[in-house]
Amino acid sequence: MTPVCFYIDGFNLYHALVKFRDDKVKWLDLAALAKRLILPATETITGIYYFSAFADWLPGPMSRHERYVSALGATGVDCYMGHFKVKDRHCKACGSSWQAHEEKETDVSIGIHLLNDAYKGQYEKAYLVTRDSDLMPAVRMVRDEFPKKEIVAVAPPLMGHSNDLIQVCQLKKKITPKQIRACLLPQHIRDASGQVIVTRPVEYD
Repeated sequence: MTPVCFYIDGFNLYHALVKFRDDKVKWLDLAALAKRLILPATETITGIYYFSAFADWLPGPMSRHERYVSALGATGVDCYMGHFKVKDRHCKACGSSWQAHEEKETDVSIGIHLLNDAYKGQYEKAYLVTRDSDLMPAVRMVRDEFPKKEIVAVAPPLMGHSNDLIQVCQLKKKITPKQIRACLLPQHIRDASGQVIVTRPVEYD
């Protein structure tokens, strides 16, 4: 069996899920989705990695995100959280100024894990769930160092591929709305003893 890993850009995926206009799809079971994307007769999943950051200036969304990350961890997904940086913005046309938040570390973290796991032999095939073309250098390096390993560019649902990214990946795949709706987490996430450790936010019911 071919060992495969998944590298999931959380915000790329989240913005795709927003397009459904149905909040319950945000309670997405990434482990179940990964199983629907692989070739089960020849591939086995050795790791699922989720990369994102908490929007700490938005208490409601942050609380739901924290709960979701806990649910992912309980279902075997490894979560790596970056942070947001406040940046001053200025409009030259009207002269107005404001502050914006910019996610930091996610693409770098994905690239480092993709390369490090290749060196450690964690996968022979990597599924890269993102549209971020900033990952092109990491993909190129993996392909240069490990020509037999395959990288699959996976487009989030209701969104197209990054034309730049698919140029450096050997394969491409697209997540369908049907796959999303078939892979939702249960209302209650339980531990091995059956105790409830995470409950779905009411906003996602």
